[in-house]
Amino acid sequence: MSDEQRDTGTGWPQPAEPRRPSGPAGEPDPRPGAPDPDELSPLVPPAQEPPRQEPPAQEPASPPAQEAETQRIEAEPAPAEVDPERPEADPEPVDPERVAVAPVPAGRRWTSAGVMITVLLALLGFTLVVQFKTTSTDPTLAATRQEDLVRIFSDLDSREKRLQQDIEALEESQRQLRSGEQGRQAALDEARRRADELGILAGTLPARGPGLSVEFRPGAGKPIRADRILDAVQELRGAGAEAMQISGSGGSPVRIIASTYFLDGSGGSLVVDGRSLSGPFTITVIGDPKTMETALKIPGGVAASVAGDGGTVNVDERGVAEVSALHAPMKLEHARPVS
Repeated sequence: MSDEQRDTGTGWPQPAEPRRPSGPAGEPDPRPGAPDPDELSPLVPPAQEPPRQEPPAQEPASPPAQEAETQRIEAEPAPAEVDPERPEADPEPVDPERVAVAPVPAGRRWTSAGVMITVLLALLGFTLVVQFKTTSTDPTLAATRQEDLVRIFSDLDSREKRLQQDIEALEESQRQLRSGEQGRQAALDEARRRADELGILAGTLPARGPGLSVEFRPGAGKPIRADRILDAVQELRGAGAEAMQISGSGGSPVRIIASTYFLDGSGGSLVVDGRSLSGPFTITVIGDPKTMETALKIPGGVAASVAGDGGTVNVDERGVAEVSALHAPMKLEHARPVS
């Protein structure tokens, strides 16, 4: 340290670094106990080698079930340790309102809508059963006597035989029409026969044949209504009537065809196609007498209805009944035959 530095106190001298004894280069230190230059100084930390990286050991792949079990075990909290010196706490009381009630399966729940639908379905099934039993039982036939049922069956058999004969006649006509030389004449005969049949059905030609004469007589103070006459006409048509006419005590008879209508007139009279007839009324009909008589006298039929009103129905079988009243042909404006 210089005198100026000592007087002013401006600095301190730097400590001298230890010097290594000089000697010839490459020669060892002549001092006794000097360290070997090849040895490392204990003050210098040894050089650390870089850590040797080893490949990570590959663990065997665990199945998904083991992984899920491992995660569940790790997620579960460890059981709390129990202090033997600490007294056990009383269990907390359970609130019944906060206890979760297990849901009832959907198949066992009965709501008000489900109960209502079940009741309606039961009522619907009961109504269908009652209606089926009501419609499947005919009260008229159930109250019919055995003799009447036998007669009805006999009439049905007769009608079946008559229809079978008609079928055979039509088949014979078809064969004649297809047979060479006789075909032309057979065609003319068939055309005339069909024209006659259509004329009788339309009321433009008179007709005769076996049939019935049906007389309607009113009771005391109660005339024969138009709906009773209409019911009789419908029953006769259903029994195979082919031609009909109706007459009264005054006036000419009126031919009954498909378009004929019946109305109640004044004073117990009857209006048929615009013509007024007074009672008693008589229907002359051509057809199978037995079948038509059975249709009129069936229990609950026309005769029973008129008798309920206080009137009577007299049926007279005719070997030859004549229907002479004619109906004016209808002029067609729109309908044309198909050739």
